[in-house]
Amino acid sequence: MAVIKVVDMNGKAVGEMELSDAIFAANVNESVLHTAVKAYLANQRQGTQSTLTRTEVSGGGKKPWKQKGTGRARQGSTRAPQWTHGGVALGPKPREYRVTMNKKEKRIAMFSALSSKVAAGEMVVVDKIAATEYKTATMAAMLKAVGADKKSLVILPAVDQYVVKSCANIEGVRTTVYNSFSAYDVLNCNTLIVAKEAVEKIQEVYAK
Repeated sequence: MAVIKVVDMNGKAVGEMELSDAIFAANVNESVLHTAVKAYLANQRQGTQSTLTRTEVSGGGKKPWKQKGTGRARQGSTRAPQWTHGGVALGPKPREYRVTMNKKEKRIAMFSALSSKVAAGEMVVVDKIAATEYKTATMAAMLKAVGADKKSLVILPAVDQYVVKSCANIEGVRTTVYNSFSAYDVLNCNTLIVAKEAVEKIQEVYAK
């Protein structure tokens, strides 16, 4: 099993922890990771944009001028796309952007994302992430101590309002719990900060 150093909120080493090779030392499947990122981004799209075609714009039933003899181009309606206030040609209509992945693909994507972070040395395990008051400085100090100076994802074993709200004002930092993050969330951060208890729960969930 892979072994990772465990630190406290001050960045000091307090021990080591064994990681499941199946989850944190798996082969990185870039193809499935690409699909996972594409699916996540596509599924954020609402697909509700819509424009009116010439048949849907009110008015324009009368022919602007007679067909011949005016010296101007023939026109059949003032609601044609080339007219001001006319319909839109080939404009967007409501559509479904959703991309689906099966359970096996999602697991492979998650294992690949976590394994890539461990291999790159971008995952930090903290023995306990906690706060006793709403104070941004506490979380900012922890992030600095563990070397997370850019975009970070903090994974907790359970929702802790003190930690969540203390991190909310720190730019580039997101918090989540062990069962509510995706492969995209892991890849979209520079540093993955995970509470030791959260790692244990992740291994318990994916061991099934």
